[in-house]
Amino acid sequence: MGLGKTVQLLSVVLDYIQNEKNPKPIMVVCPSSLTLNWQNEIEKFTPDLTSIVIHGGAEERKNQIKSIPNNNIVITSYDLLKRDIETYKEINYEFKFIIADEAQYIKNSNTQNAKAIKEINAQTRYALTGTPIENSLSELWSIFDFIMPGYLFGYRKFKELYEMPIVKDEDKMTMKKLKMLIEPFILRRIKTEVLTELPDKIENNVIIPFTPEEEKVYLANLSTINSELQSAIQVNHIDKIQILAMMTRLRQLCCDQRILYKDIIEPSSKLKACMDIIETAKENNQKVLLFSSFTKSLDLIEAELRKKDISYYVLTGSTTKIKRHQLVNAFQNDQTTVFLISLKAGGTGLNLTSASTVIHYDPWWNVAAQNQATDRAHRIGQKHVVTVYKLVAEGTIEEKIIDIQERKKK
Repeated sequence: MGLGKTVQLLSVVLDYIQNEKNPKPIMVVCPSSLTLNWQNEIEKFTPDLTSIVIHGGAEERKNQIKSIPNNNIVITSYDLLKRDIETYKEINYEFKFIIADEAQYIKNSNTQNAKAIKEINAQTRYALTGTPIENSLSELWSIFDFIMPGYLFGYRKFKELYEMPIVKDEDKMTMKKLKMLIEPFILRRIKTEVLTELPDKIENNVIIPFTPEEEKVYLANLSTINSELQSAIQVNHIDKIQILAMMTRLRQLCCDQRILYKDIIEPSSKLKACMDIIETAKENNQKVLLFSSFTKSLDLIEAELRKKDISYYVLTGSTTKIKRHQLVNAFQNDQTTVFLISLKAGGTGLNLTSASTVIHYDPWWNVAAQNQATDRAHRIGQKHVVTVYKLVAEGTIEEKIIDIQERKKK
């Protein structure tokens, strides 16, 4: 993550186009929020190449797709590709390369994202990702099913031969065999090997105790949820969505009880601890990236920053692609102290090396997603030690999530 995957691929593309008399076009598929990033990187590192970003309404996109042969590189998003797949099939271009950026977007082989990209006709397929496995080995199988269909068999056979023995039985021989199969096709760059000059990353779990009042509210909710679960078990009806909603409620209470209770006025213990870190960073002229799973948490933090007259930007799922691009450039080049970022919206594809402090306001189930977010700052171009603060409410579901993260990491 942050080790130059984009630049490496562009060097391959440039080499092909410069040495081919009639080069075929190249397709890049990425999250919609990164389409302009790709075009910028092309203009920056390979200015001789022409590119087009597919966007706009259905008719406009159709005309853009027809003009693909006039460009070296076409950039589209996973979302638009699945909508436009019939147009691509009708026109039936053969691309030289198709590049799946942030390839974890096709980790579930049953989704339209995965199905659509596998229908594109291309001579060579590349997958770029800092997190090829986030939750299970089936995700690795899905990515290989895109780049080399059939190489790891159908999923049922893969599950029987590899996934179950490795995950269930921790079978070391099977693990070794799978590693031998996939290793020749993976160029894996590790920071300690590639970026010897990259400054350190110091990670801290900041355990924050509740006040007595906060603890009462949390325990009351926990008791209610336990009672509801016991009732559901007795009638043999466990609703996974309902359980997720219950856990989300507890997680929100860990962040700030004002998310759920309008009559609470005082900022949470966690928010106060967070503001202490931000104010210290400001005093030391350090810039801060702050990630949260909840936009309501970001709203409350934003209000505190305004009170303290601390400058900030906000990036969430509702931020447009153009605005997102403007915010990133501004934060990289101005004196704004804090960038508040929704984990899902801004956890990938951003270069924010002007920040040297990263705060994870609430732990996410998946440590890989959190690491992706941290590496918006800890990447090529970073000149300072990056300090990462993971804020955890003591004695709560957040501590359990940290345990889950450790197990997944292993």
